Amino acid sequence: LQTEIMFYRHYSLRSCSSHKDAYQVILDGVKGGPKEKRLAAQFIPKFFSSFPELADAAINAQLDLCEDEDVSIRRQAIKELPRFATGENILRVADILTQLLQTDDTAEFNQVNAALISIFKIDAKGTLGGLFSQILQGEDIVRERAIKFLSTKLKSLPEDVMTKEVEEYVFTETKKVMEDVTGEEFVLLMRVVSGLRVLQTVNGRQQLVELVVDQAFLEQALNPADPDTVDRLLQCTRQALPLFSKNVHSTRFVTYFCEHVLPNLSVLTSPVAELDIQLEVLKLLAEMSPFCGDMEKLEANLNMLFTKLLEFMPLPPEEVENGENSASEEPKLQFSYVECLLYGFHQLGKKLPDFLLDKVDPERLKDFKIRLQYFARGLQVYIRQLRVALQGKTGDALKTEENKIKVVALKITNNINVLIKDLFHNPPSYKSTVTLSWKPVQKSEALEMGSGGGTKKQIPPQPRRDARQIYNPPSGKYSASIGNFSYGENSFDETTRNERVYQRL
Repeated sequence: LQTEIMFYRHYSLRSCSSHKDAYQVILDGVKGGPKEKRLAAQFIPKFFSSFPELADAAINAQLDLCEDEDVSIRRQAIKELPRFATGENILRVADILTQLLQTDDTAEFNQVNAALISIFKIDAKGTLGGLFSQILQGEDIVRERAIKFLSTKLKSLPEDVMTKEVEEYVFTETKKVMEDVTGEEFVLLMRVVSGLRVLQTVNGRQQLVELVVDQAFLEQALNPADPDTVDRLLQCTRQALPLFSKNVHSTRFVTYFCEHVLPNLSVLTSPVAELDIQLEVLKLLAEMSPFCGDMEKLEANLNMLFTKLLEFMPLPPEEVENGENSASEEPKLQFSYVECLLYGFHQLGKKLPDFLLDKVDPERLKDFKIRLQYFARGLQVYIRQLRVALQGKTGDALKTEENKIKVVALKITNNINVLIKDLFHNPPSYKSTVTLSWKPVQKSEALEMGSGGGTKKQIPPQPRRDARQIYNPPSGKYSASIGNFSYGENSFDETTRNERVYQRL
């Protein structure tokens, strides 16, 4: 009680600036009991500005309280820390608060976050200096939580805090951190810089792409057997995708995929056990392809896409003498893969429209057309059956898991159908546009799918009578039970499952 009375007496002094000894008594309170410490946690910051010659001692005393064993004392001391954030002390206070992010006490952690936000409004650049100092030099747990703080809190700060100068400082410091980051850190830091208003220009987006290119190691050959290398490429490509546009090109990424990834597609090592790595890679390539600019080796890259497309488009089954198909197993139509490859080929083909006519051997072109024709006839069977299965279904009926699969399947087959029709033109056309099946469905598209073909359907011209024997619809579980959509042996179920994986990663 005696000590408390003394503290309050010193606290009540209105001309405290002339009572250095009194302030020293308050500082010494951090060595007392719980009551003295709680009072010191309040009084030290109260008179901090009156004793500049004791500034270091005051901050150190408050820091001692921030590390006290009593959590209530720690919280009180942390709450008052922003009052020390003046002038040249801002960097030190930010550094201390950043280190305090390592606490495992939820209430205390929230208090540290609130204190950091508070000093941001006092001096944003100084606060960032403390944060980045710990990111670059602090312990792993501090670095991790400081990066997460930036990725979640910066976007909520107003423009008068996050000025152009401050944002440019964030970008400069982030580039330093990017020189040595983990995959998770890279994603979080890209979230930080992608949200900066100063980078929402064409030039800004291009700078962000350059940042990703540096991380992707596109100048090095791909090691398909190394899951870390594959994962790095996937992570970088995913971060770059939203940045591409008609003015910010994906050329380097598309070129790398054509030259290094597609040739190794079948031997890529997945970084995640349940991920269909081939489909994931093809999806990324398809999404990037519309934004590809001029390529140095366009013909070679188109040829690689063409070669891969042939691999996923089977020839019709061989026929025996009576005109019936042999007993050999029906080829599997891998719609998901073909959609990606056909879309990418269609996009790059616009840049070299005479590729199929002048750059492909006639025998190879004939083989390609036979495969296309076989695939197109298979599509018509599945499209009709899917439309029947979805006919009359709208609203909630289309939201069931089963019908979601059917809607995706219909989008895939419709997309392939449109693109194949373009290639059957003479000369081949590259004018049609489609929305990739895993992209958000527009309301009009959903209505069309739910109507079971209520709108006018685009069906390729019927083949000549003497050519129809080339295709016989596959029998067995896939085609016989398509009305019930039991997808045990086809790619649609896999597509949907992997689509969920894609969105999570």
